Amino acid sequence: MLREYLSPVVASLAPAAGKPCPCPDKGESDGAAAEPTDVTTIQVPAEPQGQPQPAAVAPVETKKYKVKSEHPGNKDKKGGPSQSGEESEVEIITESLTYESLRNLQKDLARRGREAYTAWLLRVWDLIGTGVQLDSSEARNLGPLTQDSGVNQGEARENRVYWTVWIRWPGTSEPQKYEALVDTGSQCTLIPSEYVGTEPISIAGVTGRSQELTLLEAEVSLTGKEWQKHPIVTGSGALCILGIDFLQNGYYKDSKGFRWAFGIAAVEAEGIKKLNSLPGLSENPSAVGLLKVEEQRVPVATSTVHRRQYRANRDAVIPIHKMIRELESQGVVSKTHSPFNSPIWPVRKPDGEWRLTVDYRALNEVTPPLSAAVPDMLELQYELESKAAKWYATIDIANAFFSIPLAAECRPQFAFTWRGVQYTWNRLPQGWKHSPTICHGLIQAALEKGEALEHLQYIDDIIVWGNTAMEVFEKGEKIIHILLKAGFAIKQSKVKGPAREIQFLGLKWQDGRRQIPTEVINKITAMSPPTSKKETQAFLGAIGFWRMHIPEYSQIVSPLYLVTRKKNDFHWGPEQQQAFAQIKQEIAHAVALGPVRTGPDVKNVLYSAAENNGLSWSLWQKVSGETRGRPLGLWSQSYRGSEANYTPTEKEILAAYEGVQAASEVTGTEAQLLLAPRLPVLGWMFKGKVPSTHHATDATWSKWIALITQRACIGNPNRPGILEIITN
Repeated sequence: MLREYLSPVVASLAPAAGKPCPCPDKGESDGAAAEPTDVTTIQVPAEPQGQPQPAAVAPVETKKYKVKSEHPGNKDKKGGPSQSGEESEVEIITESLTYESLRNLQKDLARRGREAYTAWLLRVWDLIGTGVQLDSSEARNLGPLTQDSGVNQGEARENRVYWTVWIRWPGTSEPQKYEALVDTGSQCTLIPSEYVGTEPISIAGVTGRSQELTLLEAEVSLTGKEWQKHPIVTGSGALCILGIDFLQNGYYKDSKGFRWAFGIAAVEAEGIKKLNSLPGLSENPSAVGLLKVEEQRVPVATSTVHRRQYRANRDAVIPIHKMIRELESQGVVSKTHSPFNSPIWPVRKPDGEWRLTVDYRALNEVTPPLSAAVPDMLELQYELESKAAKWYATIDIANAFFSIPLAAECRPQFAFTWRGVQYTWNRLPQGWKHSPTICHGLIQAALEKGEALEHLQYIDDIIVWGNTAMEVFEKGEKIIHILLKAGFAIKQSKVKGPAREIQFLGLKWQDGRRQIPTEVINKITAMSPPTSKKETQAFLGAIGFWRMHIPEYSQIVSPLYLVTRKKNDFHWGPEQQQAFAQIKQEIAHAVALGPVRTGPDVKNVLYSAAENNGLSWSLWQKVSGETRGRPLGLWSQSYRGSEANYTPTEKEILAAYEGVQAASEVTGTEAQLLLAPRLPVLGWMFKGKVPSTHHATDATWSKWIALITQRACIGNPNRPGILEIITN
């Protein structure tokens, strides 16, 4: 029925939809040149006569061309075009539209109130039939019209969802109320305010224009009662938008009682019993426990260290003073007289609050070593990848260091001075070299004593996993009970899950795969080009942690490292800008790594290659029946020392050697690797032959041959260079 209704309209609009060629027919003078590309073109067809005309405008330029036009009536009954084409003149009128004209055009294209969708589509079809074409500058101007208050309050607002949001900004007690647009297409949450965060960020819209705002962590609530901390992009010119970064955290009820869930994880989590609902968890942001163990005797410095206090940041004075008073009331610090002294080094956290840390670098240099150490973070990541779990939960102990009592004879070395008064720590301080090791060991001992179920621990961060939400809940419940009984405090806001997706060790985990979190991608892609060596180093520090997700990372960022060298003056040229843009693009489309699987059907394939400016290798797993492998890691490195002088054969073997070493850390030393080098140089290597001409020493060659032949075999001698296409 609808099709029959639209048919005559489609037929009548067909001539208007056709676009005449802007070039003159053969034989015409060169005076009829192609129309300029920087003007708006309004095509006025000669027929049909009844076609609606655009609003009258003052023509800037008029041109006439002879073109072939066909009328729907000239088609035969079989649908084919008529053999005889009738010539007609089409007048081309070009003009540049003003901002007001563009606003009117936007209004014309918008759906009007309760206008039926059919009527709206037909009206838009008619308007498009007039042949309005916008140049690039007009298209950019059309975009901001969607922010126009008159437009939003008129047609656009009616079909959008707005929620009331309460924001409690850092340093304030009274929340502020906002009406925010619910926009799942926005990767970040924006709230207009006069507050300024510590981290600048550039937000680009669909029009290509960008706003320079700042990132600030604040407390957010949709009810005014339940609060959670969340990073907010803010500034006086910011829009008011609830982005998917906040919305995907769970499900919500609006003022009408409707329940909303955003993202697969949020939908699946509905109805799941959460660990943060357990009794005994603290809502106090400054919660500190007291571990029920003997006071710890820790290594004492071999010589006295006395360093004067720095000049403190003015913004930190009041918060730090308040923090010291609170820690003193909790028994964490106390007044003292000591020959030792280290300067306070306040650190501002992402939420705008301050962390009380002390600069113990000089003390650390004269402190005896400890044999124990915390686990390697990369090893924990590989182990978690091997679990390939469906559900996760994480537990973060509140102020874990401050929960561990120190023996009286060990306390004087940790003295610091604030406002003329000397204090020292009665608990384990932050910033001291052995604090992480001691804290990790005591938490591990408490969990072992309580017979905690399978988990991974990195200092005070703990993760559990399982195939069902209930399995994960039971594991997490027992661990929380053990920790609370031992004397630790756990903040309710620091307990997450059970959930399909979760963050642990700074990574997002799902189905055993580790990914770059969305907020990290947003932060990196919003960074502006560096203007100094220090800013370049900060950018490289922000992206360096994710290098295993980026193919040929070292080669891409090598121009950026050039400008950070001490002997070089800072110069940001086209090469640096290209590398900067490319690495941000790679971060935005980075692949997920894992899971690490085991079994007789699993093949671990290592691809290696040597380029002019460095080595690269990647590890993939393929299971029987899969058409494409899954990446476990992407590595790259520049040549070091004399490696740049190696022969091409030696460079290829070096790439394979480095790849085998790195792959063994991921899959373990028991799993065999199928080696697929770019060039077929390894066949004779398995026979123990060394070429007569080489730059590497005989000892180096022996090392290469021993490791490669022990851990790997050639995947396919007839196909030495198998290329994998890395997709997001």
